[in-house]
Amino acid sequence: MRSDPAHYELVAPGTLSATLLLLAERPGHWLPIAGGTDLMVQYAAGKLAASQLVSLRNLPELRRIDVSKDEVSIGACCTYTDLREHEVIGEEFPLLASAARWTGSVANQNRGTLGGNIVNASPAADSLPALLVYEAELILVSARGERRIKYPDFHTGYKKSVLAADELIRAVCLARRFTGYISYSRKVGARNAQAISKVCVAALARISEGAVEDVRFAAGSVAPMPVRLRNTERVLNGKAVDAGVVRQARESAMAEVRPIDDIRSTAAYRSAVLGNLVEEFLSKLTTKPLKKDERGRSEVLLRWNLLPAEEAVQEILACCGSKAWARGLVARRPLRDESELTSASGEIWNRLEAQDWLEAFSKHPRIGERQAPPAVSAQSKAWSTEEQKNVAFAGEDVQLALAEGNREYEHRFGRVFIVCATGKSAPEMLEILQRRLRNDDAVELLEAAEEQRKITNIRLQKWLAR
Repeated sequence: MRSDPAHYELVAPGTLSATLLLLAERPGHWLPIAGGTDLMVQYAAGKLAASQLVSLRNLPELRRIDVSKDEVSIGACCTYTDLREHEVIGEEFPLLASAARWTGSVANQNRGTLGGNIVNASPAADSLPALLVYEAELILVSARGERRIKYPDFHTGYKKSVLAADELIRAVCLARRFTGYISYSRKVGARNAQAISKVCVAALARISEGAVEDVRFAAGSVAPMPVRLRNTERVLNGKAVDAGVVRQARESAMAEVRPIDDIRSTAAYRSAVLGNLVEEFLSKLTTKPLKKDERGRSEVLLRWNLLPAEEAVQEILACCGSKAWARGLVARRPLRDESELTSASGEIWNRLEAQDWLEAFSKHPRIGERQAPPAVSAQSKAWSTEEQKNVAFAGEDVQLALAEGNREYEHRFGRVFIVCATGKSAPEMLEILQRRLRNDDAVELLEAAEEQRKITNIRLQKWLAR
């Protein structure tokens, strides 16, 4: 039965200080509402018990993202759209940006807030595992003042927290110290969008000298609240990733959680999926280190520097596909190390003519299709398959949308859609494709060229690691 609006009162004090005074006068009497994406579901179903609501929607103190040298402070009422579109968050906290893209529809992302997601405390919340691995801190505010707590200390149980009746979350703080980490996130649900997760994970790892130096793994929908998998992290830290370590980590993760049977899934399924995702994450950490000589120089690069020019062109061509780029790079030899190689590659690429860029683009298969163009080398085909492997996990709806988007893109621009697919899910690539369809020809050519540059850098690293 739908609620009767006459039974509810909504006030909007207009400032944070006025809101806090209102909460302090009668703690627990007023229920804060920000985006309302959870509360309005309860309201529509006639199950919203609170009858007096205080709006946080237009409080400027809660709607800004401040970037300092050491941390990013995200206002509690920043929306998922704010998170998706913020450059620093996208670059330095990709797990949070991915979670923002997963959450509901675009309309929900425009209204739903990070602070609301935290306070709602759903075990299946998409953003919370990311906050756990980034070791976020929360600033809680009331008329009595502020206090700062570690996010892992906020939730005390299912739908319970340390937030006092007169308090609000003012900001979520993330330390800017995760450069150099390998990131991984996955959401498994009935669909790839607008679905509550059956299992969602966020993970970070830093590798040093072939061993795991630091690893963080968190999961949602597998316990009464989102959890950090500390025991599994201890299994991995300090070890090289091999088959035995992967097996131990998988078993540890499955033993560390307490999933339930519910309308969306079973406990056994959730445990099995979590184990699979742990294994998938660890596969990203097993890239072979560069083979080096006694002076620390790449053996692959040393050998390539000495090859005849045309042979060197053919070998490096799989990394990009433009002969002008490959010949330009060969002309720069000898190149001393990876840094000099990638720097020269980027400089040459940016100076090429549009026709050379188009030649490189033409060597890629369509996103979601495994068949590469006939003239492409076996190495390039293998790399393309690896880069796009996440498409295989996509639902039929996403795969069909990608196919339709590819056709529309090629009809409009006359070439294949290029995106750096490494580490991206199929829904992420679909969202990028749909956005770029709105570009004009000149802007889109430059954006595609930048994506190709990223792909080339990743492939150069793989080439050096052979």
